[in-house]
Amino acid sequence: MGGYGARMVSFLYFCNVMKIFTSAQIHELDKYTIEHEPISSIDLMERAAKALTAAIAEEWTKLTPVIVLAGPGNNGGDALAVARMLADRGFGVKAYLFNIHAHLSADCAENKKRIEGDSRISLTEVSTNFDPPKLTADTLVVDGLFGAGLNKPLEGGFASLVRYVNASPCKVVSIDLPSGLMAEDNTLNNGQNIMRADLTLTLQQKKLSMMLADNQQYIGRLQILNIRLSQEFAENTDTPFNIVEEADIKRLLMPRHDFAHKGTMGHALIVAGSYGMAGAAVLATRACLRAGAGKVTVHTPRHNCDILQIAVPEAVVQLDSHEAYFTNHISVDGFNALGIGPGLGRNEDSALALIEMLRKAQCPVVVDADALTLLGHHVAWMQMLPKGLVMTPHPKEFDMFTGSTASNDYERLNRAREMAVKTEGYIILKGHYSALCAPDGRVYFNSTGNSGMATAGSGDTLTGILTALLARGYSRLDACLLGMYLHGLAGDIAAEVKGKESLIASDITECLPMAFRRLES
Repeated sequence: MGGYGARMVSFLYFCNVMKIFTSAQIHELDKYTIEHEPISSIDLMERAAKALTAAIAEEWTKLTPVIVLAGPGNNGGDALAVARMLADRGFGVKAYLFNIHAHLSADCAENKKRIEGDSRISLTEVSTNFDPPKLTADTLVVDGLFGAGLNKPLEGGFASLVRYVNASPCKVVSIDLPSGLMAEDNTLNNGQNIMRADLTLTLQQKKLSMMLADNQQYIGRLQILNIRLSQEFAENTDTPFNIVEEADIKRLLMPRHDFAHKGTMGHALIVAGSYGMAGAAVLATRACLRAGAGKVTVHTPRHNCDILQIAVPEAVVQLDSHEAYFTNHISVDGFNALGIGPGLGRNEDSALALIEMLRKAQCPVVVDADALTLLGHHVAWMQMLPKGLVMTPHPKEFDMFTGSTASNDYERLNRAREMAVKTEGYIILKGHYSALCAPDGRVYFNSTGNSGMATAGSGDTLTGILTALLARGYSRLDACLLGMYLHGLAGDIAAEVKGKESLIASDITECLPMAFRRLES
């Protein structure tokens, strides 16, 4: 415990990961910037509006009719400033300011003044009834109703307005967040009342809700605009949510010394495969070798012997006593890391052998696929799991593992965080932004990977990569961070060569050398 805990501290100390702040922290960041740059609030809004306008003007021409929907708060102030700046660029703009409760934020009111009387902009202030404009396929709607400060679902007139826009064929650009989508927890939200943007222009940083798969239908394409908020505040403010990028990962790479030999580069054990699922064992073993392990032994049922010997001649094949599935809880003494689960099957004898191996394992362990499902079928065994276990479930596996289905990705992420803390383990929730939940409650989102990796066997390659890195001597935290990133980067390189539609799991493994070289360069 002490070793990998200390390494976690060193990662946080040396790596300036990109932080994801809560909506409350974003408000404090704005306030701190205003006080310490110093800059007035209205001038900071003007800075944001310039960035927003430039991004819109890059995508659409002056021939595009623009409808601006502005709410009563600062998101609405941004939208009104954008309306003025688009008019300055020659766009035809109609702006609607929704002032239902006869109260505007100070900066929104100021931007209302700045466009009143401007003949280039048609401004309608809505206080009661609203006669909506006709929205055609040629129309661009700039959504500035509500941003990251929203703390409850939309209802009433605003919900009706969002549904009206969503039902139209127009294009939508949302400022900061699609209106109706909250920055963090949308568990109680009504998806019909959330704006569906074609493009979301978020200010300064991604919000937590943007990292979750079930919110992607609202966000569309995402572009982050740097409006130069206080770097000092960002560096000195703690948050459990982070995005890990290339510069962070490069610092983690361990050198391969000139006098290294297979005995010093780690001996990994892969327990994988059942009758008809030899491919999972092949994929995990190949990836383990490609990820740098000095020696790899694969334990598999007897039926898989010839397949493994031919497909992965570099590996040592250790045969189970059973012909078709895993039954022998073998000793892991002499191995530097264990990866178990790909293609293992769900036989009860396999479950008993699995828990016996996990209970006795002294080396770092990666648990994936069928091994997770087997543990999910024996919830009482959770108390027997060793500390520091690395688990790599996709959402369905995680729900089976916990015994109940999460209502959404936010709830699932919180459950994974709680489990990581409780078990003192590492849980990688796999997805487009794979999320590593660490024992201290922190979450690290991966920034590599693509939809082409949504293919059978992709998770098996991740298991092999992680097991290799652990065998090589990386701490659990560093192995998870580096493994996630390498896996996604290799997938990105494979997509460049093969295309997303044709990408298969073995392509990821074949592109691992290029991924390592890119990080080493």
